[in-house]
Amino acid sequence: MTDKFRPLKDAFGRFATGIGVAACRNDDGSFSAITINSFTSVSLDPPLVLWCIENRASVFPAFMSGDSYSVSILRADQQAVSERFARYQPEALSENEVEIWATGAPVLKDRLAGFDCKISARHKAGDHVILVGEIVQFDSAQGAPLVYFASNYHSGAGE
Repeated sequence: MTDKFRPLKDAFGRFATGIGVAACRNDDGSFSAITINSFTSVSLDPPLVLWCIENRASVFPAFMSGDSYSVSILRADQQAVSERFARYQPEALSENEVEIWATGAPVLKDRLAGFDCKISARHKAGDHVILVGEIVQFDSAQGAPLVYFASNYHSGAGE
């Protein structure tokens, strides 16, 4: 099957991005997670970030029903983590892989940076929803990031 969006995807792929994992707590106490590269800062005062989720993502309902999410920025050596949560129905996060911060959203224990966010807005945009979150808690560590460029993983320069 030919992908009619391939030329546009190729053009978008010329913008190098970091890779993160967005996660939330489900109503039953379990966790949902998805690999993202649409993460960006929005504002310092108040501290806001956003990322975008496709309407067809298997975890879409979880992120639409919750009131918070986390984003864990991946290190250069975490390609396997990115690939795990890029699958349509990834293996669920377990309690021993995460820390629970202020909002109750799970943050990966191993990360380059972490953001715990209370959802402040959702905006429908084409086949995605933009999730804007106010940062409640965050941290960061030194190290090289996992980078995605032209449909391939790369290791970014570290500090």
